Amino acid sequence: MEAPQTRHILLTGSPGSGKSTVLSAVVPRLRAAGWSAFGFWTPEIRRGRRREGFAIELLDGQRQLLASRDRPGPPRVGAYGVQVEAIDQLAVPELERGIAATADGRIVLVMDEIGKMELCSDAFRRAVLASLDSEARVLGTIMAARHPFADAVKSRADVGLLTVTQDNRDALPQRIFESISLN
Repeated sequence: MEAPQTRHILLTGSPGSGKSTVLSAVVPRLRAAGWSAFGFWTPEIRRGRRREGFAIELLDGQRQLLASRDRPGPPRVGAYGVQVEAIDQLAVPELERGIAATADGRIVLVMDEIGKMELCSDAFRRAVLASLDSEARVLGTIMAARHPFADAVKSRADVGLLTVTQDNRDALPQRIFESISLN
């Protein structure tokens, strides 16, 4: 599977397919090649085998609770109450910093992920669009399920969409790195 020859690359696929793992393997390669990376991860919070929620963590390690079974909401996404303030306080300013830095050279904005929880924030939606319209490159994951905002992002001409599977996930990091480096 070839990586798309587009400005931005978004990974999609079923839960557990390895989207975040692929993303996390590309970022160090880009940094080693002189790219500056700004963005965030949304790691699971587990208690034993049970998923209790999600954090939002910047690439530099700053971290806040994104969603929890214990948080009442609103908003709620499935079993989780979403803390929109965490998105607005961490992810949005981080993406804005990355956009502002594009005058300094090669910038990649990492978004893991553009999903239902993150889309509870209007400021995040605006930051996603501003990121895609900026001089920076966007590398992220996006929900596979239908959603008006996510569907609009996925259908943009400057966005290449890759579906991560067990069969392709090991080869994707190098292919994505090459695609970003060559474009």
